[in-house]
Amino acid sequence: MSINNIFGIAASAMNAQMVRMNSTASNMANAGTVGSSPDDAYKAKRPVFEALLKQSQLTQGSQFIGGVKISGMVDDTSLNKKMHDPGNPLADKDGFVYSSNVNEVTEMVEMMGAARSYQNNVEVVNTARELMMRTLDITKA
Repeated sequence: MSINNIFGIAASAMNAQMVRMNSTASNMANAGTVGSSPDDAYKAKRPVFEALLKQSQLTQGSQFIGGVKISGMVDDTSLNKKMHDPGNPLADKDGFVYSSNVNEVTEMVEMMGAARSYQNNVEVVNTARELMMRTLDITKA
């Protein structure tokens, strides 16, 4: 495994965690929104990661076996809460609106997990860089 592989694998992981953080930020931004029906109400988004284990998976810019790619985004399937708010312009004929299904606690846990994974991969890059520098110093002597 070359040093480029290490950097590429860590970069794919950092990219995946950035997507995870962005989806969490989007979910948090829409936590207080309402819709006129369960179908119109915001659904929390979750990225789906795929481990790159075979040569045939290396497409669309993913170059390194052992990395990770985002294979898609899915909607959270938990139910939207029904709230009685007849004064809301989005209320249905019975006076109900439907809130997003975003759980702020879950989103905070997702954000902390993504940030921690991102930091771990930054450490991988820093360690590999430091080892490269030490190797170069040995060859100079």
